[in-house]
Amino acid sequence: INFALAKAHEDRRDYARAFNFYARGNKLKKAQSRYDAEQMGEEFEALKRTCSDALFAQHSGSGHHAPDPIFVLGLPRAGSTLLEQILSSHSQIDGTSELPNILALSQKLRRRKSGEVSGYPEALLHLEADELQQFGQEYIDGTQIHRSGAAFFVDKMPNNFRHIGLIKLILPNAKIIDARRDPMGCCFSGFKQLFAEGQEFSYSLEDIGRYYRDYVSLMAHWDKVLPGWMLRVNHEDVVEDLEREVRRILKFCGLPFEEACLNYHETERNVRTPSSEQVRQPIFK
Repeated sequence: INFALAKAHEDRRDYARAFNFYARGNKLKKAQSRYDAEQMGEEFEALKRTCSDALFAQHSGSGHHAPDPIFVLGLPRAGSTLLEQILSSHSQIDGTSELPNILALSQKLRRRKSGEVSGYPEALLHLEADELQQFGQEYIDGTQIHRSGAAFFVDKMPNNFRHIGLIKLILPNAKIIDARRDPMGCCFSGFKQLFAEGQEFSYSLEDIGRYYRDYVSLMAHWDKVLPGWMLRVNHEDVVEDLEREVRRILKFCGLPFEEACLNYHETERNVRTPSSEQVRQPIFK
């Protein structure tokens, strides 16, 4: 009710009252959450320590070599649904949704604990080539049900940015697109959203600010150890010059330009994120 009242007051441009209700709604959600920003920061640091140049060099040539997946990831409310809608308007790309497969695999590895392994991400250090091939195959097989026959498909789970190292090990020919948005726009949009589930970091301005900072730091690490493997797409650039960014994205994916990608709002498909109405409209500022 607080989030609904906040939106109503915001639509009436009564921003002070709107913010008061957003703050109350977030405070109630935060009280229900066990989110620990310190612990999350430690997990990000563990990913940096584990996923080193040496790890990727060791497993060069391993994994499942299917080029099918295009991962669109980043923080929620950063424009990833728009990028998915643009891509899925291409004749050679299936749009799916926020697929849980990579998160499920990370949880499976998290349960691997023994004397020398303390779960995920440390478990990545102990995977053999045949396991990497198997995990990649399982991902391709497990996502088949969401596809409609196109050569490529989009997996738009934002939280996969934490698992780029895992993706590289099991699917070395996948494409990664980092959907990024200005921190004030991204963080405040997250603060205004009552998510159906997850995104527990978004119910406190301090937590969401820190999470954004930690995300940027982790993405810088992926850029360093996997240079050139990802494409960063800034939401503001897409809004400013849609055609330029669409051509850039399709070139990165190795696909020819198609006009339908500019008319993404005409593409009929099921969209189940908070941006569902926005992606049915032409681009706007």
